[in-house]
Amino acid sequence: MGEDLYSQFSKNGYFLAKNIFNKNKILTYEKDFDKIIGQIKVSSENINARWNSKLIKKYETSDTSVLHTHNVQSYSSKMLKMIQNEKLLDIAELLIGKDIILHHTKLFSKPPMHGAAFPLHQDWSYFPTEKNSMIAAVVFVSDCKKGMGRIRIVKGSHMMGNVNGSDGHSKITEIHGKHSLETATPISAHKGDVLFFHCCTLHGSKPNLSKHERKSILIQLYSGKDKPMESTHTNIQLTLRGWNYAATRNSVNSIKA
Repeated sequence: MGEDLYSQFSKNGYFLAKNIFNKNKILTYEKDFDKIIGQIKVSSENINARWNSKLIKKYETSDTSVLHTHNVQSYSSKMLKMIQNEKLLDIAELLIGKDIILHHTKLFSKPPMHGAAFPLHQDWSYFPTEKNSMIAAVVFVSDCKKGMGRIRIVKGSHMMGNVNGSDGHSKITEIHGKHSLETATPISAHKGDVLFFHCCTLHGSKPNLSKHERKSILIQLYSGKDKPMESTHTNIQLTLRGWNYAATRNSVNSIKA
């Protein structure tokens, strides 16, 4: 399975791992997911992470939203255990090696009927590393079916490498002149599945127009033999397996959640 998984990831830029979390585990995480949502809703902070990108203007209305917070492990010890799941880390090890560093996590809740869209973009634009080892592992806390604003991926797009301006806020001919959300591959998943994709893989999503909330937690990982480049994005540098060879006194002193 390992060789087949790596082969698919190398060819397509993503891999959907089925049933990483069993029914009881994912229900436990869903309860904490809902508890986090309840907590951030009463915080009086801006928790709507809608991008307002002109690239998805045709999908958006003034009342669309996606509820969001970083670093779910700072809310719940159970969420930390989710990140440390052996099956999840075994797959990550096949993809980036035995030294696995947690960069950050993100919670996303796309509300029913009004869940916001995301334009096609590459993750490396937001948290680049010297060797492009960064991968995402999206844990589906709810089912994700047609109409729910599924993640859409452009197969093989990671082979484009780093494309300047690929943050999803500007029209780039190399990206948007050739690809669109309509032609990208939608990923249907069940709760407990995990979607892995490369930091250069083009991805985005349409709005959630269903009657169901779309719940997911994104786990961003990179190799301990890689080095993050300068960025304003949170990077907690938590070593999940092996060793962080880029860590220094100053770098770990400057960790911000």
